[in-house]
Amino acid sequence: MKKASCAVLCMVAMAVVVLFGELHVSEAVTCSPLQLSPCLGAITSGQPPSAACCKKLQEQKPCLCGYIKDPNLGKYVNSPNAKKVASSCGVAVPNC
Repeated sequence: MKKASCAVLCMVAMAVVVLFGELHVSEAVTCSPLQLSPCLGAITSGQPPSAACCKKLQEQKPCLCGYIKDPNLGKYVNSPNAKKVASSCGVAVPNC
């Protein structure tokens, strides 16, 4: 009887771990600068950002340091227009 209840308890514990693992994975952000394409017009022309741009910028916030450190992307993320867009969307450009 003890072995059966121990086995059931182990199965329940594993199910909980799997469920929490899946929840964590679903919340993970995929860092892709292409996700910020709705912001392209605002960054290149200085026009106000769209709601879609702000949403994507909020989602990609954990990725900004990686973009800043990338020699091909850093100049865009640190540009005056990009900083205006970030400010308008309520996203602080991090110091990395």
